Amino acid sequence: MFSQDGMANQTRVTPRPLRGESGKSEALLRPLERPELCEGPGRGAGAGGEGAANSPHSKKHPNHHPTGSFPARACAILSNNRLSLWERTLYTAPPVFPWESHSMLRLKKLSLCCFLSLGLLASGATFAESDRGTLPAKVSSALAAAKIPADAMALAVIPLEGQGLAQYVNADQPVNPASTMKLVTTYAALELLGPNYQWRTDLYGTGPISGGELQGDLVFRSSGDPKLTMERVWLLLRDLRAAGVREVRGDLVLQPADIRLPQDLVPFQDDGNDPSKPFLVEPDPLLTNLKLLSLKSYGEAGGVRTHLEPALPEVSIDNQLTLLPAANSCPWPNVAYGIKDDGKRATITLTGSLHQGCSAERYLSLLDAPVYTASLIRTLWHEMGGRIHGGNRIGPSPTNARLLARSTSPDLVDVVRDINKYSNNTMARQLFLTIGREQRSAADTDDHKAATRIINQWLADKEIQPNGLVLDNGSGLSRLERMTARDMAQLLSHAWHSPYAAEFIASMPLAAMDGTMRRRLRNTPVAGQAHIKTGSLRNVRAIAGITRDNNGQSWAVTAIVNHPSAGASREALDQLLGDVYRRGPTDIADRR
Repeated sequence: MFSQDGMANQTRVTPRPLRGESGKSEALLRPLERPELCEGPGRGAGAGGEGAANSPHSKKHPNHHPTGSFPARACAILSNNRLSLWERTLYTAPPVFPWESHSMLRLKKLSLCCFLSLGLLASGATFAESDRGTLPAKVSSALAAAKIPADAMALAVIPLEGQGLAQYVNADQPVNPASTMKLVTTYAALELLGPNYQWRTDLYGTGPISGGELQGDLVFRSSGDPKLTMERVWLLLRDLRAAGVREVRGDLVLQPADIRLPQDLVPFQDDGNDPSKPFLVEPDPLLTNLKLLSLKSYGEAGGVRTHLEPALPEVSIDNQLTLLPAANSCPWPNVAYGIKDDGKRATITLTGSLHQGCSAERYLSLLDAPVYTASLIRTLWHEMGGRIHGGNRIGPSPTNARLLARSTSPDLVDVVRDINKYSNNTMARQLFLTIGREQRSAADTDDHKAATRIINQWLADKEIQPNGLVLDNGSGLSRLERMTARDMAQLLSHAWHSPYAAEFIASMPLAAMDGTMRRRLRNTPVAGQAHIKTGSLRNVRAIAGITRDNNGQSWAVTAIVNHPSAGASREALDQLLGDVYRRGPTDIADRR
């Protein structure tokens, strides 16, 4: 065997015959099971992940290994008896001859270690492909309690700072990732567009201004800004007032953004059969305020009062709510919303009841985007005391039009944060099309196809060859999108080393604190330690992001459940983050 300093003990080393793939050779395996011959935490490459040598915190050469030690990946694989025949041949103890000195044996052993280390590094992908692993015990128990089979979960965990071992379970099966797909879109946008990318929305005039009147048309030129809120439109109109305009004698002209929408995408079929849900809003070249409306109802002494914001004249309210006596505490509102919407006009019928002193609120999305945008501009302008005498139409601005006011969006970093923290589908889809527009080629028939081509090339440039990747709209609100857990975890591993890693990681919800993770993992050690994007669809639950263990070291984690009972898998997903938090320097999974 080997002594403590790695020297050969000639009286005990004997060559042993090779066995089949399932057999063990003591001379082969026992020396490598000794922890002192494997690299300690943070000193070498973890299996399947980015090693400490590639970490931004490491100053060592990527191929450096301490004297007398094997790479951590080699030790872990060998101790688990996962050697191919040629690797067992390499690690079989060499025969000892009388004329061999101790120094010769040391030289032979060091040469063998170096040769195998290089071989293991070169064949890392092969090992990764063959490592299926097992689910942590608490995760398996939680899945069983939810009546979900273990093979319904796809899992990939990669150490990012050289600690521990990578783990893959069903990781190469293309699955529906739900909203974790937003991580692909937002990370690609940060690198392809730049973190300081901005959208500009302009107001142009086609005539002179005289006595506070614009003698011509007012042109609203959109750029496809995904975060053009009502407040920003209001500020834009304030700037128009500051430019000396109170009335517009001509028309309100809407110039759409140069976004080429696909004509062949399959619309998402929502189970709720309610197209007014805000998460279903489609991207549009004339999108403003995400087409949102807030309808509030108040139980007052004289009856139930309603308030619509913004108060668009194209939307009427039929209030049939009855008032109930005041209650000690307000119960859940008994309010139903009946909606008729033909795109140009909409009616909301309220039925049910509300206690005096109580209130109810509902967010809706109504009208076509051009109708909503024109009405929003006119409504806000009228509230400021302004007036537009002409009608509404869609068209370009003339070449002689003069810029009167401009609204610049927040940096892309802020937009990405909103998308990932709150899982905003519409903003993600608008951003996906923006990627396509900015790098569109003559061969691209629309910006969806351009974005798909560009993102696939971007992944290939990072040497990520996605297995079964399907990009439908870049938001995860799709029955068609597919990605493997391994590819998602590898993407997160690359993002960890990106110049924009801090911006990207900070955009994800923080466990127990904000976004879609604010109510999860409270009063647990994981609270505040994990930046996790969530995903939820019928038959799908998913998490993906960067989490830390109890030593303060980071891991890329992806876990996706595709199953009719996936809605009950939240506990299993949370247990996985707890398992990663408890992992030690050489752990794969907690089997307790």
